[in-house]
Amino acid sequence: MKRQLPKRHDLAPLLKFKRPTLSAKQRRLAAALTIEDLRRIAKRRTPKAAFDYTDGAADGEVSLARARQAFGDVEFRPSILRDVSTVDTSREVLGERVALPFGIAPTGFTRMMQAEGEIAGATAAAAAGIPFALSTMGTTSIEDVAAAAPGGRHWFQLYMWKDRDRSMALVDRAAKAGYDTLLVTVDVPVAGARLRDVRNGMTIPPTLSPRTVANAIPRPAWWFNFLTTEPLAFASLDSWSGTVADLLDTMFDPTVTYDDLAWIRDQWPGKVVVKGVQTVDDARRLADAGVDAVLLSNHGGRQLDRAPVPFHLLPEVVQAVGAHHPGVEVHLDTGIMSGQDVVAAVAHGAHFTLVGRAYLYGLMAGGRDGVDRAIEILRGQVERTMRLLGVRTLDELEPGHVTQLVRLEPRRV
Repeated sequence: MKRQLPKRHDLAPLLKFKRPTLSAKQRRLAAALTIEDLRRIAKRRTPKAAFDYTDGAADGEVSLARARQAFGDVEFRPSILRDVSTVDTSREVLGERVALPFGIAPTGFTRMMQAEGEIAGATAAAAAGIPFALSTMGTTSIEDVAAAAPGGRHWFQLYMWKDRDRSMALVDRAAKAGYDTLLVTVDVPVAGARLRDVRNGMTIPPTLSPRTVANAIPRPAWWFNFLTTEPLAFASLDSWSGTVADLLDTMFDPTVTYDDLAWIRDQWPGKVVVKGVQTVDDARRLADAGVDAVLLSNHGGRQLDRAPVPFHLLPEVVQAVGAHHPGVEVHLDTGIMSGQDVVAAVAHGAHFTLVGRAYLYGLMAGGRDGVDRAIEILRGQVERTMRLLGVRTLDELEPGHVTQLVRLEPRRV
């Protein structure tokens, strides 16, 4: 083999050095290629109690594991030789166009996870052209979220309290602040058994103990932000001192029925979505009752462990609702950790999806920049998966593009 010394003009194209990124945060976020990468960063930078509140689920956390496994059990069936030079990820959702087939789900105690909290989520969502849902248990007021992202689309998630007047006062505030959709959550008659929180002694606000101080030493940025920003407060109540489970059990009303839902519907001027639907019969009954969308969800596995997997329910619910109420949308959350999961849900019939933990991992990893990165990762995965499947629009996705491999089947009697 004949050899020669390389010439300068041959080496020049090979010797291109990246300009260094001075910001450590930007380096971390740029290196995160998946939501799981963001999760690992979040775990390093967030105290254990706050991280586990986000990451954990109820009892043995079986529901969450099954929901994620359901997406892992998807087999895609691509079409070939299609022009996918451009793809359109937008869709009309509840009467308005959104840029992507996912929005940010309502999450409680968000500023405890990272000091920028709901403001980071709302402004990132507005910039991306997707909805942001504020939880009743959020830590930024209804009005402040709306003011922070005036061009954004805001949804409000309602837990029905024992104090009905107080609940409806929140609904009235949301309507006056320009929120266009109400998510009525119906799967929390009592708090789920979130054992990680119990073991961590999780309280609101976080309390300092020898264990939490030791855990804080390698995470000074979190504590600096927590201690030097506005004290933790809630969007919907003045204050609380106690455990999360005690707070939920004190507030939430286990007597809520379909009659209460009709009462709420009559008072809300915008769209109504019922969140926490876990059976086909309930989805059908809600559609008959005139809701605008049903949201298949088991609360991220945080309520009833071993609850139905929303993705498994999806095809039957879409068929049952669409047969008599084609205008009622079917949405889905729980278990989504990638853009591929979003595409699989849409192909299986979901009109729209919501992401909770995926967004919170980004928030804990890098505040607003981390949320932007989470959305960017999901957007890129959605677009790439659509191209690889040979589809240009969300409407071209259909059940034939996905096969749900069988892992769990009901026992036949």
